Amino acid sequence: QLHLVESGGGLVQPGGSLRLSCAASGFTLDYYAIGWFRQAPGKEREGVSCISSSGDSTKYEESVKGRFTISRDNAKNTVYLQMNDLKPEDTAVYYCKLVRFGNVYWGQGTQVTVSP
Repeated sequence: QLHLVESGGGLVQPGGSLRLSCAASGFTLDYYAIGWFRQAPGKEREGVSCISSSGDSTKYEESVKGRFTISRDNAKNTVYLQMNDLKPEDTAVYYCKLVRFGNVYWGQGTQVTVSP
């Protein structure tokens, strides 16, 4: 079975950092672009960042540029989202997403809470 599992969320003060991981099981991530999304309470899910299969190309939502860094380690079958200088408005459940042969796969999400 194909699974994506996010981890690394938690409670952090404003200005703090977290590193999220998205680990795949049941298949290899090597050939696929991966996206990170987030959903805050009462809001729609939004794209945060994405990375190409090779890792050579990355994109970021405007509000996280300069603070978040997406990366991947295909040997570990894992994609990361390093989040620095976190703000209260970054509070959300963070999900990773992959599209494989027309099927969309989401992880279960990991909660990030930024609060004093």
